[in-house]
This record gives sequence, structure tokens and C-alpha cells, in this order.
Amino acid sequence: MDTFRIALANLRFPKNREESVALATEAIEEAAREGARIICFPECFVPGYRAPGKAVAQADPVFLERAWSEVAASAAQANVAVILGTERILAHGLVATALVIHADGTMAGFQDKVQLDSSEEAVYSFGSGRRVFQTGPLRFGIAICHEGWRYPETFRWAARRGAQIVFHPHFHEAVPGGYVPSHFADPANTFHEKAMLCRAAENTCYVASVNVASAGSPTTSAVIRPDGTLLCFQPYGKEGLLVADIDLAAATGLFAARSIRASRNRGRST
Repeated sequence: MDTFRIALANLRFPKNREESVALATEAIEEAAREGARIICFPECFVPGYRAPGKAVAQADPVFLERAWSEVAASAAQANVAVILGTERILAHGLVATALVIHADGTMAGFQDKVQLDSSEEAVYSFGSGRRVFQTGPLRFGIAICHEGWRYPETFRWAARRGAQIVFHPHFHEAVPGGYVPSHFADPANTFHEKAMLCRAAENTCYVASVNVASAGSPTTSAVIRPDGTLLCFQPYGKEGLLVADIDLAAATGLFAARSIRASRNRGRST
């Protein structure tokens, strides 16, 4: 078995942007102590997701550059690769993104959020383009929140290009009157976690979905095997790291590859 240890940072929503950086660096240090080689944070964790009712400071490029540098220094010291949910300011507006940092502290680049929920369009702008990343033997993609739940192609694109796992940083807190689950993919709950099971099974890749820790949260952090079965999940609302060993050999990308052949065959028959 060719195992690779990952960590998901199921942390509380930061009180302010300074705390978001402090919590991130502490989690990286803890991931190193747990033997993880990569850690993924929730959507826009630094400085915090701009949801209604959240007092997140105005977007500031100077703060962001400083925050990214601090997190990169922590990654280098811990020798842990990082997928940092954050934001960045582009010419056309503010974009939700994930910054990938190598274990030596160098920055591999960004995966911007390409698909937005309609409720986000007043705050964030659409990103463009998709990437896969590499750390050691692990090849991975990133699909951020809404685009992972509702757009299967965001996972398939990465799996077709050799990604053994797709990370899914998201933000999903309780809503008034919403169902409060106690187990992952509860049949009485919404479709969101069930979609993650499907994304793994339909592409024969691992899925690692990571949320913030909050009371009554409708989704939690979890790792799903390439056959669509649950490997592990974080207790709902409990702050901490979810650490898992994944078997890279099990992530064959078989069904993602078969979908390419099926498309080609349909093309030849028309």
C-alpha cells in the first residue's frame, strides 16, 4: 500500500483576519506533529469567508501578501504542503481562491473559484481556468465549495489529468430551521455530502471535503475513498484536524478515463 497522510483543518471561523493567520500556522504545526504531508483549509479561511453577518475586514492586498508569506514560512518550517483557502484581488474584482504552497515554502500557485452561487456574485467575481498540483507522489486538484457540489466536471477535469484526490474547501454554516446531522451523508440531510460520495465514485479518486467548525453545521470535513465509501469524518461542530492515510494506488481514475472514451465513441457514431 502506497499511503500518503493528509490533514483537513476543521477550524472555527476566525474572529478577525489576524486570528485567521494565527489559527492557520498553529494548524500547520499540528499537522506536522501528526505526520501529515499536506493540510487543506476551508474556503477563504484567510481572512474569512464574506458571508452575511460576518464582520470580515475590507479586502487588503498588503495584508494578503503578508499573510501568505507567514503561512508559507510556517509550511517550510513544518515541511508540510498547504492548500490555503483565501482570496485575492484581480483587475476584475475579488476572487475566492486556494493558494497552494509547497512543503519548502515556495508558492505553487492559485486555483480560483470558477463557479459561483448566485448569492456570492455581489461579493466575489468569477475566476477562470483549472489546474492540478503535485506534492511528492501526490497529484491533486481543487474544487471550491459550490463548484464541487453542483458541477461534477470540476472533479472529473482533475481526475482525467491524474489527480488521485480532489480537495474541496467549503464554507457551510447552520441556517435557521435547518437539519442538524450527526453522521455523514445522513439520508435526512441535504444533497451536499451525498454529492461528495458521488464525486469520488464517478471518478475513482479520493475526495477530501473541509468545512469550518460551527454549531449546527449541515456539513463537516470528511475523506471519501475512490469507491465512494466513507473513510472518515470529523464530528459535526468539533474543532480540530481530521487526519487520514490514503492509498494512492487505489485512486486509479478509471471511471474518469472511461468517460473520455465514452465521449469519443459517441463522437464517432454521430
